[in-house]
Amino acid sequence: MNIQFANLQAQYQNYKSEIDSAIQNVLNSAHFIMGPEVADLERALSEFTGVHAITCANGTDALMIALSAIGVRPGDEVITTPFTFIATAEMIALVGAKPVFVDINESDFNIDVSKIEAAITSKTKAIIPVSLYGQPSDMDTINNIAARHGIKVIEDAAQSFGATYKGRRSCNLSELATTSFFPAKPLGCYGDGGAIFTQNAELAEKIKSIRNHGQIKRYYHKYIGVNSRLDTIQAAILNVKLKYYEEEMKMRQTIADRYTSLLKDKVKTPTVLPERTSVWAQYTIRVNDRDAVQKKVKEKGIPTAVHYPRPLHLQEAFAFCGGKEGDLPVAEQMSSEVMSIPMSAYLTQEEQNFVCENINM
Repeated sequence: MNIQFANLQAQYQNYKSEIDSAIQNVLNSAHFIMGPEVADLERALSEFTGVHAITCANGTDALMIALSAIGVRPGDEVITTPFTFIATAEMIALVGAKPVFVDINESDFNIDVSKIEAAITSKTKAIIPVSLYGQPSDMDTINNIAARHGIKVIEDAAQSFGATYKGRRSCNLSELATTSFFPAKPLGCYGDGGAIFTQNAELAEKIKSIRNHGQIKRYYHKYIGVNSRLDTIQAAILNVKLKYYEEEMKMRQTIADRYTSLLKDKVKTPTVLPERTSVWAQYTIRVNDRDAVQKKVKEKGIPTAVHYPRPLHLQEAFAFCGGKEGDLPVAEQMSSEVMSIPMSAYLTQEEQNFVCENINM
């Protein structure tokens, strides 16, 4: 059986006529940069989340723009998790600040809020919790800690767009948030794409300016900015896919529930904490002897992935932060055990049975 890890082709075939028509409309108009589809998407994203939405070229740029918008500068520190994709800490370093890594919870793989306050110093400018694998962090606790210390919170929601925390949408859980529309994300385009979200109208205007060379009007530059505009074609694709996103989230939840039912007695399955939902960007289990399990299922045509095999505090790129083995034991343990298995809204029961039967062998 040839199983796809994310099966983007099945999704495309489901919406093919609408997506093809949306792309053709952009080609006909030749409004390839900041065409009307971009503004349409930003309105739809704002309606979906309940906050201001500003699109940009990718999720990595979204983080950099958010950090720039709140004035993070060389010499500052930003607290974040070591158990995520490098982009989060990479952008902290790129603006000249120092990433300060705090260990994670074993239960949900997200930052351990009980350890954040001890990491705060006079140099701390912000906290970036990552809503990993599709589930938001404990955002109320994080926001309360930040408020006590006069620092900002940026939710990295690259994997959790559409998830909820206490009835509120991810991307509307703090003053600032970012997400990614990378193709394999639960809501993905057909190239790179991202967005920044804010509850603050003035900050939204600043972010709009920064993503377009710091302009406040053509050739008048208030800020040092970047060129990070979302392509109109990508916006057109996302406008189609967003219409069906609520239904796809339900489909992903059904598949996740079935995985848990079939696997719970054989491996450590993911936990969604109370008052939260996940959009299941990945379905990530924990296994012993991961290399052997991956080899076994690969021989059966089942793809797997490891998100993430080496925590950031042990990456050579962050040697300047002074991290060493044993500093963050939970993240280090999880990095040796986690394994993501095929997940998409279009995974069939037959495919899911085959995956589970071979993992359970």
